[in-house]
Formats: sequence, C-alpha cells, structure tokens
Amino acid sequence: MRFKPGDRVRVRAVNPIGHIRTPFYVRGKVGVIDHIAGEFPNPEELAYGRTGLPDVVNYRVMFKNAQLWPQYRGNPNDGVCVEIYEHWLDIAPEEAS
Repeated sequence: MRFKPGDRVRVRAVNPIGHIRTPFYVRGKVGVIDHIAGEFPNPEELAYGRTGLPDVVNYRVMFKNAQLWPQYRGNPNDGVCVEIYEHWLDIAPEEAS
C-alpha cells in the first residue's frame, strides 16, 4: 500500500477515454486518506473483459465540500468521502502555513 490514513493525496486530473471509476468532480483535487477499503481487481480493466489483475488498493478519501465546490456556503467542516483506486492518487504537497 502506498498510502495510509491521514495522508494528503491529489487525484490525478486526467480524462482518459473508456470506463472510468473516478468521479470527474474530484479530479485534480486534494483530499485526505480516511480508510483503506482493501484490494480488489481493477474495475477499469474488468469492464473490458480482462482479469483486473493484479489487484489494486482502494482508498476512501475525504474531501472538504468547499474544496470541491468553491461556491459552497455550508459548514466549513462538511465533506464527502469517495472511494478511489490507488493508480488515480498521487502524494499531495503539504499546505503552506
């Protein structure tokens, strides 16, 4: 596993053609690993009738609503968790203080 709970990650901002399991609204955004969901066959490969192997780690990533939707005016602690496969995630730089 490349990440652990508490790690800051950035979702890759790519738009490949094909069957994609990563929501468009989180691409390019930074979140925090909340939970390791486990290892599963890659659903993007399974969609084409392939084996999906080797298994890929799936993470639950928490995003603040205000980061995803800058016009969001609700509670600043509101957020959403999205399950994202490891090959879509990169280490995010630390925030400047």
